[in-house]
Amino acid sequence: MSSHAISPGAEPKRRDLLGLIAIAGTAIGAGAIAWPLIDSMNPSADVIAAGAPIDIDLSKIAVGQQIVVLWRGAPMLIVNRTPAALKTLQEPALIKLLSDPGSTVHQQPPYAENWHRSIRPEYAVLVGICTHLGCLPAYMPAPDPSTPAPNWPGGYFCPCHGSKYDLAGRVYSGVPAPYNLPVPPYRFVDEKILRIGENPTGETFELTSVVQM
Repeated sequence: MSSHAISPGAEPKRRDLLGLIAIAGTAIGAGAIAWPLIDSMNPSADVIAAGAPIDIDLSKIAVGQQIVVLWRGAPMLIVNRTPAALKTLQEPALIKLLSDPGSTVHQQPPYAENWHRSIRPEYAVLVGICTHLGCLPAYMPAPDPSTPAPNWPGGYFCPCHGSKYDLAGRVYSGVPAPYNLPVPPYRFVDEKILRIGENPTGETFELTSVVQM
């Protein structure tokens, strides 16, 4: 089902669901912040609840932009990573700061066990739930001296307790979060459509099999 297909009757339900999620996000903990974007491509509430696969039109995502969609009631982060960001992910100076740079812990499908933790390097697909206490990490993609983390190269910062991840969702060493952000099952239907909730042909990964959400 395309995530653009939202029936008129489903729209109030969708607004109600997103309103409840926003309230829940506020209650997660002091300092938790809103997702950068709840994109209009989200499907209806009944589709979300059923856990059916959802399609994302990648042509709507600019280079460097993140969108957030819901699948099985959880935020899915889709990022069109810049060439500079991909270069940073491979730099030894960053890798030595990470707890599991090689993705050895089962937090992703086999097809995302690589340095960019994805099928196509430019597109990150991550579950946007901190592996510490379930807060919502903020998308902070660019180096910024005002970031509450020193020498920030870009990535995700969890304001609840200070956990940090890079733009592949790899967790830093010495922070409360113990594991990398999970990667959900997904595949590319074609060059422009990404489908969350289905594996590539021959793969059988389930999100419920990861070590920790």
